[in-house]
Amino acid sequence: MPGTRKLGRTTDQRMAMLRQQVTALLESGRIETTVTRAKEVRPLAEKMITLGKTNTLASRRQALAFITKEDVVTKVFKEIAPSYAERSGGYTRITRIGPRRGDAAEMAVIELV
Repeated sequence: MPGTRKLGRTTDQRMAMLRQQVTALLESGRIETTVTRAKEVRPLAEKMITLGKTNTLASRRQALAFITKEDVVTKVFKEIAPSYAERSGGYTRITRIGPRRGDAAEMAVIELV
């Protein structure tokens, strides 16, 4: 994917981090992270919700292959995706919240709309 940011990690470390962040976002509805990580999490989370809207066995297996918790996949297919049935994309919102105290990294909240 030519537009991806490396985030200072190897591919497997980066994918593990993004999978975990997508899982946490779908589980709790909002997470606080850096702006660049939030921008990387957004398309992956939206893809999982779109898979949930399809609601076939194949799409459930695709979601299970990416999301790390089985109960979160169930939540996506039973609760989250049906609530966005009439919406065609744009399921998340990124809001900047200022610099982090330790290293002044630009922080953001990514949440489900």
